[in-house]
Amino acid sequence: MRLSVYSIFIILGVNFCSAEKTKDTAPVPLSYIGKTVATSDADGALRPAIGVHNFQVVRANRTSTEHRDHLPDTYLHQPMLAWAHGKFYLEYLSAPRNEHEAPTNTSLTTSFDGRTWAAPRTIFPAFLLPDGSPTIAHQRMGFYIAPNGRFLALAFYGKPPTPNDGTGIGRAVREIYPDDSLGPIYFIRLNAKQTYPQFNPPYARYDSAPDRGFVTACEALLADKLMTAQWWEEDQLDETGFYTIRGKALSYLSRPDGSTLGIWKNALVATTHDAGRTWSEKQFALQLPNNASKYWLQSTKDSRYALFLNPTNRLRYPLAVMTSSDAVSFNELLAVHGELPDQRFPGAFKNPGPQYVRGILDGNGTPYDGARATWVTYSVNKEDIWISRIPVPIRSRIAAQVHDTFDAIDKSSLPEDWNIYSPSWAPVRIVSSGATGNQALELRDEDPYDYARAVRVFPETHGLKFTVNLLARQSKARLELDLLDSKGARPVQLAFAEDGHLWARHEGIWQDAGPYPVNQWLNLSLEIKPSAIADTAELRINGKTVVSRPLVFNEPVSTVERISFRTGSYRNRGLAGKELAGADQKAPLAIFLIDDVIATPVP
Repeated sequence: MRLSVYSIFIILGVNFCSAEKTKDTAPVPLSYIGKTVATSDADGALRPAIGVHNFQVVRANRTSTEHRDHLPDTYLHQPMLAWAHGKFYLEYLSAPRNEHEAPTNTSLTTSFDGRTWAAPRTIFPAFLLPDGSPTIAHQRMGFYIAPNGRFLALAFYGKPPTPNDGTGIGRAVREIYPDDSLGPIYFIRLNAKQTYPQFNPPYARYDSAPDRGFVTACEALLADKLMTAQWWEEDQLDETGFYTIRGKALSYLSRPDGSTLGIWKNALVATTHDAGRTWSEKQFALQLPNNASKYWLQSTKDSRYALFLNPTNRLRYPLAVMTSSDAVSFNELLAVHGELPDQRFPGAFKNPGPQYVRGILDGNGTPYDGARATWVTYSVNKEDIWISRIPVPIRSRIAAQVHDTFDAIDKSSLPEDWNIYSPSWAPVRIVSSGATGNQALELRDEDPYDYARAVRVFPETHGLKFTVNLLARQSKARLELDLLDSKGARPVQLAFAEDGHLWARHEGIWQDAGPYPVNQWLNLSLEIKPSAIADTAELRINGKTVVSRPLVFNEPVSTVERISFRTGSYRNRGLAGKELAGADQKAPLAIFLIDDVIATPVP
């Protein structure tokens, strides 16, 4: 097979954006200056941003959907996020099976805490076009809080098979009231190049609304050149001067020098000093991966800046973040969502991975914990909607010894320094552990194709003394424990297995360490000698040796820095493109409790 030069560069992983020369001497407004490069592993072999909590918002389900309008859709994508009326609002697209399939509706769900979400409902339903085909929703912007306090939701009505080619119907808007009731749907902007110029759509123009406060809010949005710059892709009309710059999926933030930095798909960046009325020439960001997914720029409350992205040239996983002090030079690439579950429902253009990340634009509200965290939403495999809470400051290392009992944590929250992966059918939570006042971290699992996971980072070390108390509510389920190094290699691997036995892996071979009790706490300890060349771990249960010799590392590492608990077998990358049997039905419930986690580095 003969390959083009372009194909060869892509295969070799070369990013053309990083090599793009800027015209004249104009400085590129965004560069990645770090040395860390993501691999094709699900987590990119990246360190995690410490304390990130991943929550599944909507789990696609074809036969027993929880959608209020009973939509059995399995294509869920393009989520948008805002905070208003004291809660999160999350809007997303849903189609029966495929991307750009008619009908595609826009749905809305809400949450007070980001963990528990209301059943979704349709807020912009599809309607029929003159040729009898339903509309396809598309969106690059979801919400707007106007200067007069009105809270607007938006969606774009496109036509099959390409809703974002400039020939769709137009952009719709409606108000969300404080009690979550919805105002009428109007069109805020109709496409001038639409395919059906004589078509009379079912909704009136916004300026015909009797509510003048709503009209004022819409006009404020139309006058906001930064907000409306997000619309160009679906409108693609430049002749009227409404748009001052072209580009797909704009994200932007204000920089310390007073300028605004914007980033579009394909790693294109530009700046504006007058709120979007004029822009610098777009350039390719330096050393930034380009994979046709979205980027998200976010200022954080510690006076720093974050860029969320998929950090490879082709793949849409993992979801990662890099940080900056000046919103010019970004560094330290860390994983935010490093899990890649099996895709349960295949469909056209359904890329695997956590992708199309969006956060809360400045002006669209500050969550209840906005001083301590930032939130982003995204889809996984284009079939499930997720949200992540990222603690601020964003960091990758722990300095203090770990000793976690969970007793002082409110049951409505989760431990701050733990990385939590919590699907809808495999949630992680704090529960009473039996004794008065005692609490534990609970991992539940009823998902046939996913698992609950909790990871604790501790100071990077050669030698380690580690102990944990564990309780299994059943014997026919699985809990795996892994010690990991900075790149995710797993030198020590243990499993409470479905046969009721504890298994320990020694040089890649699973060894039976005996049965484990049900509904009884046991103490598990691991010890690695304080030597840079140590490659074995001592395993004890309730103080007793349960294997005949120390466990030789399964993967060579020089240090370890985190412990992982997972209610399922290890996976690097999930499968995609094949319908999975039984995906709509829960598996038998499994419950494991974790308590008294102590990790002591040994110099």
